[in-house]
Amino acid sequence: MAIAAPGRVTDGTDKATDTTATAAERTAAAPAARTRVAVAGATGYAGQELVRLLARHPGVALTAAMSSGATSTPRPLPALARIWDEAVTPLDIDHLVASADIVFLALPEAASAEVAPKLLERGARVIDLSGAFRIRDVADRRRWYPATTSLPDGTAYGLPERDAAAIGGARLVSCPGCYPTAALLALEPLEDAGFIEGAVVVDAKSGISGAGKAPSDRTHFSENHGSVAAYGVFSHRHNAEIEQELKRTVTFVPHLVPLDRGILETIYVSLKPGTTEAQVGRALEVAYRQAAFVRLTGAALPEIKHVAHTNFCDIGWKVDEGRNRLALIVVLDNLLKGAAGQAVQNLNIVLGLDERTGLL
Repeated sequence: MAIAAPGRVTDGTDKATDTTATAAERTAAAPAARTRVAVAGATGYAGQELVRLLARHPGVALTAAMSSGATSTPRPLPALARIWDEAVTPLDIDHLVASADIVFLALPEAASAEVAPKLLERGARVIDLSGAFRIRDVADRRRWYPATTSLPDGTAYGLPERDAAAIGGARLVSCPGCYPTAALLALEPLEDAGFIEGAVVVDAKSGISGAGKAPSDRTHFSENHGSVAAYGVFSHRHNAEIEQELKRTVTFVPHLVPLDRGILETIYVSLKPGTTEAQVGRALEVAYRQAAFVRLTGAALPEIKHVAHTNFCDIGWKVDEGRNRLALIVVLDNLLKGAAGQAVQNLNIVLGLDERTGLL
């Protein structure tokens, strides 16, 4: 095989004839001009979804999948057999830089805070799924993400439907959290329209995979089966992220429900007097007329099962015009639109591709 200029993978004159070629061999025989990508943190729930998406993405060549630690033992991912057949190897920054133009970080936030600047210094672009680089205010960042001492130059908050212009030129794209993605997609068009006046309450429910793969008492089957529990009341870091982007105080209460994946948020809003249901619908329709992955359902309120295993966010709503009250129902898959799918959507923006590439 012939290797093109650094940063690209191209075909050589040799033709592969073995139909049982490994994933690495298929990557090596990739068409010209496919951007090289790698995943660090590939063994977590979001990391595995990233590998699944990137291995089949027509615009990139997945060159490496690594764990979150430098001392882990290489191992395959059985769920991804015949999609990505290579072993997940220990975290190796030198190898990431040498093998990829864009690196996805699905690491704990403290690890991302350490690894991302090193990758940027050596010329790689980064798409980060952790919260390490989401918060712009120094004091808030010190409270919620103390390992992140500063934001690297060229960092963009990466909500594709709102921030595409900044994402396209960013060196580091900081993907939003799963809860903020749902809340902001529903609320920001209404804030922009001047319809919100008074309290905003986000009552959020998430499947257990949202808590990550590391086991704990809170995620134990026996603790969750047949139960629903609130957690992080007035102390969840996603509250700061929602308030940062919305620029207003929000009461946010998350709950853990006995599902493997999915988020449903019921958002209660006090509206400016005189705001009608038609006006609310119009504001959302204008905002998402061109959005590939936001589906507006209006009075047909959405459910988690409608979006599970997809990159869609569905938004429904009801307005009590007599009392100036709005209830928004928002659903998404926390591992896709809330994590890996949104990261690939951001990749497509960075590469100038259709946002749907590799996702539909």
